[in-house]
Amino acid sequence: MQRLDPIVLGFPDLTDATITTADDGDPAGQDRVLRNVTIPTLTPFLPDPATRTGVSVVVAPGGALHFLAVDNEGMNVAQRLAEQGIAACVLQYRLAPTPVEESAVEALVSRIFSDHAILAEISADRRKPARDDGAAALATVRENAAAWGLDPDKVGMVGFSAGAFVTLATTLDGADGERPSFVAPVYPAWWGEIVVPDPAPPMFLAWATDDGLGDTIIDSAIRLYDAWRHAGAPVEAHAYSRGGHGFGARVQGAPSDDWLAAFVRWISASGF
Repeated sequence: MQRLDPIVLGFPDLTDATITTADDGDPAGQDRVLRNVTIPTLTPFLPDPATRTGVSVVVAPGGALHFLAVDNEGMNVAQRLAEQGIAACVLQYRLAPTPVEESAVEALVSRIFSDHAILAEISADRRKPARDDGAAALATVRENAAAWGLDPDKVGMVGFSAGAFVTLATTLDGADGERPSFVAPVYPAWWGEIVVPDPAPPMFLAWATDDGLGDTIIDSAIRLYDAWRHAGAPVEAHAYSRGGHGFGARVQGAPSDDWLAAFVRWISASGF
């Protein structure tokens, strides 16, 4: 496996304002969370040529549109996919700003998660930047497909929670030819109407029934499943009994631990 240097997707004249903190969900204390990302980047993980399938995936971490769980839902996922012969490119998309002071950030997080309607409002402002960053990531992979040994017609996108919002904005709002070849919203957060594009990329869904965000996630997943199903588009859903919110690449001894293996099997079974 080869990890390439991050590729800047735009706004090179801006000052990088990213702040890195520890991921409280990691028992080992090694995973990172980013905030105040102002310059979108893409970090490719390329598989060994001997195991390379030609398939690639843009990986969008989650974090309530204000943070990026860049390891658990980004780098660690990409590494595991690359080990399976699938190139994976981690998208650090632009975020809603947060205060610099930690105490103010804690107050913001408390407010967001005590009133989920706040995120619905913020999502309206973040939808276009999300679409633009996702589209730029897909275009970058396709432009480099020949050099990286990839098939430009097999470039998918997987997103977690708010990263699924980025994935869906890229899919629902993107022009024909600019959308992902397949999509995988994992414990997705989506606010608003779902207008299925034509043609619609095949969709893989995964979430845990005991997700701590409840209806925000589960209703989003079910609405997406029904929208794709009613449109006659290919869709597969995995509702795990346990796993909570934010399982990502983390092994917990829960049924949700199987999601990534199921995703890899689905990619192959779908003809990619």
